[in-house]
Parts: sequence; structure tokens; C-alpha cells
Amino acid sequence: MSVLSLLFLIAGLGLIGWLTARVRAVSFRRDSSARFSSLPSHHGTYVALWTVLPAALFLAVWSSVSPALVTDSVLEAPAAAHLPANRFERASVLSEARNLAAGRSFGTFNPLSQELAPAYAAAQKRYDWIGSAVALLLAFAAGAWAFTRVRPAFRARTQIERVVMLLLLAASLIAILTTLGIVASLLFESARFFRMVPIGDFLFGTHWSPQVISASDPGASLGAVPLFWGTFFIGAVIAMIVAIPFGLMSAIYLTQYAAPRVRAWMKPILEVLAGVPTVVYGYFAALTVAPAVRDLAVSLGVTWASSESALAAGLVMGVMIIPFVSSMADDSIAAVPSSMRDGSLAMGATSSETIRRVLLPAALPGVVGGVLLAVSRAIGETMIVVMAASGVATLTLNPFASATTVTKQIVDLLTGEAEFDSPKTLAAFALGLTLFVVTLLLNIIALTVVKRYREAYE
Repeated sequence: MSVLSLLFLIAGLGLIGWLTARVRAVSFRRDSSARFSSLPSHHGTYVALWTVLPAALFLAVWSSVSPALVTDSVLEAPAAAHLPANRFERASVLSEARNLAAGRSFGTFNPLSQELAPAYAAAQKRYDWIGSAVALLLAFAAGAWAFTRVRPAFRARTQIERVVMLLLLAASLIAILTTLGIVASLLFESARFFRMVPIGDFLFGTHWSPQVISASDPGASLGAVPLFWGTFFIGAVIAMIVAIPFGLMSAIYLTQYAAPRVRAWMKPILEVLAGVPTVVYGYFAALTVAPAVRDLAVSLGVTWASSESALAAGLVMGVMIIPFVSSMADDSIAAVPSSMRDGSLAMGATSSETIRRVLLPAALPGVVGGVLLAVSRAIGETMIVVMAASGVATLTLNPFASATTVTKQIVDLLTGEAEFDSPKTLAAFALGLTLFVVTLLLNIIALTVVKRYREAYE
């Protein structure tokens, strides 16, 4: 039985449990005029939850455990004695047999896979039936037990609220545990990298050439300073020069000068930029902006100008993050009490003076938060720099020169054919950890600035 069919069957049992429990609750409410703590629907929901949740949890666990059980069963087959000793070749043969048994493949490179495919199909069918039987039995037993608790004095609503609270807690823990897992994986792989390459050579080295790594001194070719500079130059300098003025001025216009009708259609159009996929921005940068920047450089006398420049990537990245700055600044300025604005105007200040000396200082926490959020978004951008920036790591202040970023190099390092245990591949995790730390520091700075100025203007 497929997992989807089994889930529908369990859901059907839950619906039956809900209906029977509700009918029973209605019957004892009809025979009494006392006040009850729970409605019939609460009793039905209680039985339905007990019918569905334990079986669903079992299926989630079983789906992660059964593949190992199936593989162990296949390894006991006589044909498995001819499997190669190399674990990678063995895994390849077993994978081909598994796909062939599941109908996802119609041919194999290894004849042994065809011999193991029937054993895989039989083992998979056996364990599927075992899992289905246990899940249905668990659903029926848990639902029946819950049905026996349906009585006039039973507080079903309280039990449901506890279950919902546990589900909300589990959802919150998933986000926390996911973050901890990401950090742990970055730390573990980065520690392996720093055992091969000194951390000082990585953080302060000025030569980045992962294609040519010396076995005796791998740190000589893995100095990440050019990557850090390219990321800062493209994402925090050029992009911010575009995003901050345009984003802030558009927010000021929409909140202080635009008519309500103009704001009603102009603000959604501006926020559409935030929903455009980054790959579309990448195409726009590579096919439109980059050639225009190159032609501009040639017209200015830069004969060696290239289409892959820091300016092209930074300009498009700045356009992409304008909505982040504009939206945060718009909300912050609109949240400033109107009494502050009216008081400034009543004292004789002009509209521009009121904006510069009253509204912007009062809205500064939100504006700074928006800017730092935009910076974090810019330094983590991948598709635009992959399609518009160069892969050449250089230290330059020339915006028409080629430059690369940390995210571009992570893509290059993880899409090659190098061994996973090599310094070249592990360098991607060290770069990811550095990017994570920088983003975390930006968030801490944003929180500090917001807290300080909020205390000053509240």
C-alpha cells in the first residue's frame, strides 16, 4: 500500500472517529441540562487527533527506518555475496537495484543490479505491508481508547488546547533546530578545513586560486581577502549607493508628498521588485546592464573593459534591494506620531525641514534596520553575481574591473569534481561560516542601533 493511500485511509478513520465521538457527545448532552466544559465538536476533534497523530508519527519514523531494513534484508540474499568491496561501488549497485525495483529505471550499468532487483522489490513490499498494518492498528487502537474517554465530565477542549500547544512548540523547535543544524554543519566542516589550512592564511591571505593548490602549503592559494573585498565592494558599497538614496527618497515621497491615489498604485508597483526571482535579475544584469556598463567604460577610455564587472552586478543588486529599504523606511516614517510633524510645522518649519530634523530622526531605528537588512540580503545574493560578476578574485577600487564574491566562489567550489575531503571543497564551508558570522554581526548591530535610538525618541 502506498504512503498516500495509507494516509487517506488513516484520515478516513479519523473522520469516522470524529463523527462517532460527536454523536456520542450529542446524545449525553441531550439527556442532561447541565453545563458542559466541551462542545460535541471538541470531543470529536479529540478522538480524531488520537486516531491520526500517533499513526502519522509512526509513518514518519518508519519512512526513515524502513530503507535501512530493506537494504539489510537485500544484503542477506545470495546474490549480494558478489557485491564489490568498495563502498562507493557497492552503494552504486544497490542504488541501481533499488531504482529498478521501484520502476524508476529500465536499465542498469551493472548486471548484478538486475539480480538484486527482485530481492529489493520483495523486501520493500514486505516492509510496506508491515508498516501499513502497524499504522492502521495504531490508528484504530488509539482512536478506540480516545473514544472510551468521551463522557460528560471529560474536558476535551482542554486536551485539544494542550495538543495544539505542543504542535506549536514543535513548529518553533523545528526552526531553532534547523538553525542549530546549519551552524553545527558549518562549524564541523570548517574545523576540518582549518586543520588543513591555517586560519590566518585563509582570513588574511591576498591570493585566491583554488584551481592550483600546493600539497605542501594549501593556504598559499586560499587567501580569502579578495573575496571579502569583492563581496563588500559589490554588495555593501555599489548596491547601497543605489538602494539607500532611491529607497529612502521613494519612502519620503510616498508618505509625505504623494496623493492617496498615487500612493495606492505606486507602492504596490515598487514592492513588485521584491517578488521578482533573482535569476531574472541575473539575466537582466548579464544581457542588458553589463553590456551597457562595458560600452560606458569604453566611451570613457577604458579599453580593457569587460562585461563581467563589479559595477554591473552592484547596480542590479541595488535595484533588487530598493524595496527592502523603501518598505522599512515607509513603515517607520508612517509610524511617527502625527503630533511631532504637526508641532514642527506649527513652529514655522518647512516640510523639508520637518522631514530632515523631525521625521527621519524619529524613524531612524526602522530606517537603519531596513538598511542593514538590505546589506545582509545583498552580501548573500548568489544568482546576480554568478551571472554578471566575474570569477576572478582581485583587490581593486575600479568598478569597471572584474570582481567576485563569497557566494560566487561557494557555487564554483561545490559544483566541480573535486573530492569532498579536499581543501578546495571544504573551503566553501569556511566561506559559508564567515558569511554567517558577518550576517549575524550585522543583525546584532541593527538591534543595538534600533534599541538605542528607540529609547531616545520614545
